[in-house]
Amino acid sequence: MLAPKILVIPGSLHSGSYNARLAALAAKELALAEAEVTRISLEDYPLPLFDAEAVAESGPPQHAVQLQRMLAAHQGVFITSPEYNASVTPLVKNAIDWSSRVRGEPNYATFKDCVFAIGATSNDSGGGIRSLMALRQILELGCGALVIPEQISIANAAQAFDDMDNLKDEALAEELKALARRLVALARVMA
Repeated sequence: MLAPKILVIPGSLHSGSYNARLAALAAKELALAEAEVTRISLEDYPLPLFDAEAVAESGPPQHAVQLQRMLAAHQGVFITSPEYNASVTPLVKNAIDWSSRVRGEPNYATFKDCVFAIGATSNDSGGGIRSLMALRQILELGCGALVIPEQISIANAAQAFDDMDNLKDEALAEELKALARRLVALARVMA
């Protein structure tokens, strides 16, 4: 059986981002669960704010097309999302908006043809949970994506990782492993 292809997207561009660290750890767990993993940075896909009129006039930016193709080439996607004002980052929302509308009109086939897992970490006690609620709504209700019910939320991020960027809390580490295995199993069905 072929290994499913999983795309890992950290929703932050900040150097030293806890969500980028979580994405790297998720990529490691996904690889251990026998997935073919691609981790990208949205910094490599710079996009203007989504504007449907601009798309109608001049077409989508090349980076939007490339990002949509990257999503389409994978059976699973793992997104980590910091929390900004009790929601997802503008970076994550804009990337989803562009990926769902590279031809101007909504086209959610890319989102419906793969399975998503989500995670967040934050220095506060909420662990980015409000970001995950908003991200789930955007993906499920807005794009028609299958987002698995399990998710990972890690509070007090500054103390959550050890020197090797592993999670200190064994229960959280097991949650991440289980989430990775579940994503791989469902992505394998989508292949």
